[in-house]
Amino acid sequence: MADKMVSERTGAGAAAAGSERRTLAITGMTCATCALRVEKGLKSIEGVKAATVNLATEKATVSYDPGAVDAAALEKTVADLGYGALLEAPEGAPVAQEARLNLTGMTCAACAARIERALKGVDGVQQASVNLASEKASVSYRPDRTGLSALVRAVQAAGYGAEVAQEEAPDRERELRKREFARLRRSFIIAAALSLPLLVAMVGHLFGIAALDFLMLPWVQLALATPVQFGIGYRFYRNAFHSIRAGSPGMDVLVALGTTAAYFFSVYNGFFRPMTHGEMPALYFEASAIIITLVLLGKTLEAVAKGRTSEAIKRLIGLQPRTARVLRGGLEEDIPIAEVMPGDLVIVRAGERIPVDGDIVEGASAVDESMITGESLPVEKKPGDTVIGATINSFGSFRFRATKVGRDTVLAQIIRVVEEAQGSKAPIQRLADRVAGIFAPVVLGVAVLTFLVWLLGLGNLSMGLISAVAVLVIACPCAMGLATPTAIMVGTGKGAEAGILIRSGESLERAYRLQAVVLDKTGTITEGKPSVTDLVPLNGIDRGELLRLAGAAEKGSEHPIGAAVYSAARAELGQLADPVEFEALPGRGVSARVDGRSVRIGTRSFLEDSGVPLGDLEQTRRRLEGEGKTVMIAAVDGSAVGLIAVADRVKASSGAAIQRLKALGLEVYMITGDNQITARAIAGQVGIEEVMAEVRPENKAREVERLRAQGKVVAMVGDGINDAPALATADIGMAMGTGTDIAIEAADITLMNGDLNSVADAIRLSKKSMSKIRQNLFWAFFYNTVGIPFAAVGLLSPIIAGAAMAFSSVSVVSNSLSLKRLKLRDRGPASG
Repeated sequence: MADKMVSERTGAGAAAAGSERRTLAITGMTCATCALRVEKGLKSIEGVKAATVNLATEKATVSYDPGAVDAAALEKTVADLGYGALLEAPEGAPVAQEARLNLTGMTCAACAARIERALKGVDGVQQASVNLASEKASVSYRPDRTGLSALVRAVQAAGYGAEVAQEEAPDRERELRKREFARLRRSFIIAAALSLPLLVAMVGHLFGIAALDFLMLPWVQLALATPVQFGIGYRFYRNAFHSIRAGSPGMDVLVALGTTAAYFFSVYNGFFRPMTHGEMPALYFEASAIIITLVLLGKTLEAVAKGRTSEAIKRLIGLQPRTARVLRGGLEEDIPIAEVMPGDLVIVRAGERIPVDGDIVEGASAVDESMITGESLPVEKKPGDTVIGATINSFGSFRFRATKVGRDTVLAQIIRVVEEAQGSKAPIQRLADRVAGIFAPVVLGVAVLTFLVWLLGLGNLSMGLISAVAVLVIACPCAMGLATPTAIMVGTGKGAEAGILIRSGESLERAYRLQAVVLDKTGTITEGKPSVTDLVPLNGIDRGELLRLAGAAEKGSEHPIGAAVYSAARAELGQLADPVEFEALPGRGVSARVDGRSVRIGTRSFLEDSGVPLGDLEQTRRRLEGEGKTVMIAAVDGSAVGLIAVADRVKASSGAAIQRLKALGLEVYMITGDNQITARAIAGQVGIEEVMAEVRPENKAREVERLRAQGKVVAMVGDGINDAPALATADIGMAMGTGTDIAIEAADITLMNGDLNSVADAIRLSKKSMSKIRQNLFWAFFYNTVGIPFAAVGLLSPIIAGAAMAFSSVSVVSNSLSLKRLKLRDRGPASG
């Protein structure tokens, strides 16, 4: 039930039954209006329940009813709007992989056809293509049904040689991005080559350089500007047409209108307007051509910068080894990572990356898990311990049994979480979306008004047209659409590198508003591994007998304190008898029969309710609890026979981390099931004044809700499993984990290591990310608000307006990229 609650809050359970969620990679978007247009188009499809488009990641996430709409219709709708769309595989479905094979032995086209047939005959192969000239085969296959070795064997069975090419073929989406960037760069280079003479002509005219007068001839300028306007600039006309047809004009409409007006006004002045002898025509061909060139330059630089915002994902993907050394049939064999199956025995030597997740069965080592958890020191590993794929084996060699492979590994889960976060929207982005949605129509109105004022009020047609063009160009809302998503992409990527997984842009923004943090004691402030510190026998029982009876009674207990008692007894006395009639009462204690004797161990209230006279135990119990220890009373056959004190050591980094939280202006609370005396003793060690003690697990959510009812924005920090109801109730749930048994789906923010400093890191990252978003939005709005009046009164030339507009988007993305330089903290032994 708790998991369901968490799922609903984090979005994992947001889709109704019978719905499906798919992602589309989109190309051709140029501004926030484009994103809104695509979003609006997708939402208009009958059967689509929700659609979100992210301009920075160039992806759309759509939830829809598969019984009412075909997934292919999503692609078609986006294509009809004038954009490219690529439908990605559904969540959880095996993703087709691309493989390239180097072939030998072919002599003619018939050989190539034969190999193609052989490959297509392999179960799981979706497509195969053989190139005779390059002697290579490209194969698309389902890794859950076949593998690279099967493809090689199929070619060899057909009578030819084959081996897997070292370079993997790029996936379709990456290829789409690469081609789009190549087109932008090529278009810019051509436009710049044609526009440069026009710029030189303008400079020559201003400085009276007679040798350049030929460049001012109308037919020369027409010849240079026309290919730029209608060849290179065709993309703006095409996109403008689609946006007008969709009823949501954007950047392309403004650029197309502005440059077209300047171009045809120049045509009129140069070839049709009557002029007196010796009069030079007023030509603005350079304005139209240079504006297009500068816009393309801005888009090219923007594409480069946007590519850098997703470097965290690229680095995470690059951590995955390509091959694994497995033991099959008694022989070591190096196989592609995609072919490792759960249960395989994998061999890892010193210095190698661990290929998949698993449990060590032989050997010991220290593993560098910093790329997953942010933990700087290697972690000691021995048989029975879990290892995480993509981490580095620092010293010895070992063998482990693969438990999670492919999409189930921790690394794959991290990549999915980061991708989802980078594709999400923060609430603050709604403001930019609303403004961008009405911005272009408003600007068109301002441009028309500017033209009319200059023409009718001042009688200056030329200035009216040029000022209107400057208004159209300066006002393009590209920067608004990039302000929020680029900062979210960089912020979530930066967090992932530090072992902080932020679920969504909304979580990132909400963490910035936090006022109070509730810390679960066990496993968050403390190590979470209690051990017995004191045994106080009473009423004639000796220490060994007390430990034997208590240890046997706790043998069936799953509670950490009970397990600590059992472990201490087992280590000192060896094998213990099995208890009968065992009963555990959460938050109170246990009762059982051991060797025919009735044994009860638990809290004072539990023993009193059971009718056990406690005698003179209070002074000793209070002394032990005052030392921060949890004290249980043991009773045998209805008589109290001793006290057992258990302590859970406070983490070395907890005190400093709590001071960092306070320095961020947060109220810090500790919540625990311990009694008041013990709880306050531990809280005092780490500097916490606000303590919620004697709170049972099922009541933790109620305490969190009580704080929220006071108007506080509250974060709950726990282990992500036992504290799931409280995590779900809080405004922000933070799950502490150690990488493998981490509940990634159970919180808004998941902290991959067990260091409380990560909580402060996550909140600081949120504050810095939100600061960047506010800066971006301010400059985007400020730039347009200030620029439009200057353009309208004729103080801003169209060329300067074009340059400013082109570089505004680049500046916004660059400002977001500066988050990559943020140093969350100094990572040392104490801080992790």
